[in-house]
Amino acid sequence: MTTTLQPLSTDEQFVAMAANIGRRAAETDAQHDRDASFVAEAYEAMRESGYLGLAVPVEFGGLGATWRQVVLAQHELARWSGSAALASAMHQYLTLVQRWRHHNGAAGADAVLRRVAGEGIVLATSGGSDWVSPTTTAVEVDDGYLFTGRKSFCSQAPGATVLATSAVLGEPGPKAEVLHASVPFSSPGVSLVDTWDTLGMRGTASQDVVLEDVFVPADRVLGRRPYGVLSGPLLVAVLHFAPVIAGVYLGIAQGAFDEALRLAAAKAQPSPGAARQLGEMHSRLRVARWGVLGSLDEVGEYPAPDMTAVRTVLLAKRHAVLEAVAVTDLALQVAGGPAFYRRSPLERAYRDVRGGPFHPMTPEATLADVGEGVLAAARG
Repeated sequence: MTTTLQPLSTDEQFVAMAANIGRRAAETDAQHDRDASFVAEAYEAMRESGYLGLAVPVEFGGLGATWRQVVLAQHELARWSGSAALASAMHQYLTLVQRWRHHNGAAGADAVLRRVAGEGIVLATSGGSDWVSPTTTAVEVDDGYLFTGRKSFCSQAPGATVLATSAVLGEPGPKAEVLHASVPFSSPGVSLVDTWDTLGMRGTASQDVVLEDVFVPADRVLGRRPYGVLSGPLLVAVLHFAPVIAGVYLGIAQGAFDEALRLAAAKAQPSPGAARQLGEMHSRLRVARWGVLGSLDEVGEYPAPDMTAVRTVLLAKRHAVLEAVAVTDLALQVAGGPAFYRRSPLERAYRDVRGGPFHPMTPEATLADVGEGVLAAARG
């Protein structure tokens, strides 16, 4: 596959592209939600439009979106299809990571970016199940390593090309080392197990990926870090992940608000208190959006990978996912009984936003980490 993309420039252009994809995805969203099947139509639209190359710099054939514009586009996509937005968010944030690596002179990052734009490869991650202490093992062999383990919550697995993953080298514990590497899904020993039968985000097809003695060449190891420590490649990944996923959950909540407003406006006499509830939803969404975009302004386009920057975006992400839950709850109250039917997009939004607090770091873990940080600073 060879694609020549026409770079865009304005926020409005990127948002309009995402809306077009979202409208197409929305046509089959209900079916994918019922079946827990992959949002393949959305990905076909992404390939046709070049959306998968959203964050790829223009010089590598991409659309040249800024980090902020990626967040805005994913927010708009989520207004129409939560599953399409969450699934593609994994690819988009990993593309941002490769863009950051290229900016900082990392070998091979430019090649990945060119393949994303030119070949339409899709990047997936096992970060949610790995976190700081992966259970997958790495055994050193000639010219590389053998990875063995099972990864859960691998969103967009049926449509992905490459898995960004990690494995522990040595006995798990303080002396062990974690390897971060890329593994093609076509590698011998890689298989999928369809375990995805969940409350929400059912169209993401976040299946298990099984690795059985998968050979990983040494040059595919992108970085190393101590076992159990949020540092190195994982720190860079979390830094780019948090704002993108925050935009997705706020987008779902925005879609719920839009639907509740439509239903209320169609009534000659809305339910008592509906206007105030709509005002509260609008307020919550705007403030949370300011928080996410403000965090990007604070850390900058290519931030240093340190805990100060990570805590900044994680605080914004925490606020966003909690507000998304609160807004969808209110949307159902405004809509009333019709929202209780499975055919209602509000019912699906209500379930989909429940995934937000599960993404690392969780809201409580974020507060604990930030509190430890400010205490350490106060103690000098």
